[in-house]
Amino acid sequence: MQPKPSFDYLARARAWLGGRRPELDRATREIVQRAIDRGVTSTDPGELLDNVTVGQALADRVAAFGGSWTFIALFVGALVAWVALNTAALGSHAIDPFPYIFLNLMLSIIAALQAPVIMMSQNRQASKDREMAGYDYAVNLKAELEIMALHEKMDAMRSDQIMLLLTQQQTQLDLLTRLVERASEAAGDAGAGVSDAPPQSSVP
Repeated sequence: MQPKPSFDYLARARAWLGGRRPELDRATREIVQRAIDRGVTSTDPGELLDNVTVGQALADRVAAFGGSWTFIALFVGALVAWVALNTAALGSHAIDPFPYIFLNLMLSIIAALQAPVIMMSQNRQASKDREMAGYDYAVNLKAELEIMALHEKMDAMRSDQIMLLLTQQQTQLDLLTRLVERASEAAGDAGAGVSDAPPQSSVP
């Protein structure tokens, strides 16, 4: 188990993000708790979007197929074949002669079914966008908190280093002052000893 960081993330996050509000919202508190626990926020975005129901997956597939060139080509081909079959091939024995009432009915049914499926797919896409926006917000907020915390830690370390240097300089100045005083005292004692010595006679 990793040790808890000594840095108070919760208090600092309230100061950074709370503004005038003393309490943070639930999502922000969860992100701050992950920073305290040193948890990982970033995950595979695909895992966030894989939890879908059968209906949602089917709607996504139908919408993806309905918005492809393959569907357009098959749809146009089916229409041309139906018109050709009921106009030229079968003649008076056509199943759906002109004006193709049965074909219009089928097209109306397809449009009526396809519209809500497309809307379901759009709702699913909007839900995916909301989930990804929340995921991006969580990752960005945790990174921002970590950067702010790192700045404060670096500022605190720099302040501690400056205070340590000032203390060392003051100690060195005190030591130099004492050395100068001792040197001055020693020079004064040496000068006093020379002046107190008796003069030597110069008589031969």
